[in-house]
Amino acid sequence: MKNENDKIISLAMTGASGVQYGFRLLECLLKENHAVYLMVSKAAQVVIGMETDIKLPSRASDMQKFLIEKHQCNEKQLRVFGEDEWTAPVASGSSLIDAMVVCPCSMGALSAIATGASNNLIERGADVILKERKPLVLVPRESPFSDIHLENMLKLSRMGAVIVDANPGFYNQAATVADLIDFVVGKILDQLGVVNELQPRWGS
Repeated sequence: MKNENDKIISLAMTGASGVQYGFRLLECLLKENHAVYLMVSKAAQVVIGMETDIKLPSRASDMQKFLIEKHQCNEKQLRVFGEDEWTAPVASGSSLIDAMVVCPCSMGALSAIATGASNNLIERGADVILKERKPLVLVPRESPFSDIHLENMLKLSRMGAVIVDANPGFYNQAATVADLIDFVVGKILDQLGVVNELQPRWGS
């Protein structure tokens, strides 16, 4: 049994630009002692290689070891699953997962989730969260949006998912790229009910 104050968050990173948001979110969740079930799509691994200097192993087991060492956590706090690992907890509504975030969320993943495709573990995990009426946060990074993108987001919003566009605000006078990343990650954490102080609160 898990502590009632600790959350289990399913986090998926797909092949959109903005993997920095996903990695920062992972860091914040682990720092606050929440457990994370992580899935990284093959397309996301390509983007990680293009956008960061992180040498992320491709196999889920090796990726888990790498990230556990990087974040100084343990196997109970961080588990990594492959896209075809259908026996993973995220594939079943009987699991104790509290919420799921897809960050960043490609338009392909968004479309598949909106239609219930469940062709891989990420899509199935999102389908489970929706059917169990648990929080699903999608972080799309695309511009401009087509009618298809907007219709899929509206469809998912009507199902109860929350769309947090990777669109940082500037009213806090961000001084670094890290500040801009934290603005978006703070919005995601708020939706998960995870206390954070990544950005000053308006009017504080």
